[in-house]
Amino acid sequence: MIIRLLSAALAAGFFAAAVVTGLELTLTSPLIVAAERYEQQEAPRHAAETLPIRALPIVLAHAGHDHAAPDAAPEWQPGPGLPRMAFTGLATLVGGVGYALLLGAVMLACGREPTPQVGLAFAVAGFASVALAPGLGLPPELPGSAAAPLATRQAWWVMTAAATGMGLYLITIRRALITILGGLVLIIAPHAVGAPQAPEAASELPAALAAQFAARSLAISFVFWILIGLGLGWAWQAFARGADRGAARA
Repeated sequence: MIIRLLSAALAAGFFAAAVVTGLELTLTSPLIVAAERYEQQEAPRHAAETLPIRALPIVLAHAGHDHAAPDAAPEWQPGPGLPRMAFTGLATLVGGVGYALLLGAVMLACGREPTPQVGLAFAVAGFASVALAPGLGLPPELPGSAAAPLATRQAWWVMTAAATGMGLYLITIRRALITILGGLVLIIAPHAVGAPQAPEAASELPAALAAQFAARSLAISFVFWILIGLGLGWAWQAFARGADRGAARA
């Protein structure tokens, strides 16, 4: 069963990554490039303003990591053009296979046989847990956007994703009154606590550009999860039919 799960996850991850990488390069990568121009324009001005008083640099969110201090060595980044496209595709592929493995393991742990229909239902729950719920407090951010410290954001993201996933499990799988109430409490609790707030800082990044990026990122994430769920269910059934035919021939 483990080999079958790994094979199905690889197939689903490749399928989802092939489609979503094209969407990312078409819909979100141009917005990131545009935002980086604003970020590069702000960097010299920000350094000149903060260096005399030795103030701490504003922490910015860019692809899930913080910016280094002005006097620190620049972080490595893939070059523009083909290298950047290749690393985007590789990151999407790794994420797709990882999420497919997690989704398959959750389905089996819940006693559900992976099929396209079951995979679709669990994929919607996965999107809600990993992308939608955290995105309500920490929407996807462009380079140049002010953000809270990375460790704080990561902790809130993990808490929100875990609480939402467990809440959906209690509501949809257990389906008892007490578990439904408990699930609702878990889903609401991280938002009641509140996401880490970004420091007040002036930015030339247009708000419309940031909103467009957040909306497109969440839409692509939804497509990503749907393709993973459908692909995993189809691949699981296809490998089962292949195994049955092999056993019949033997």
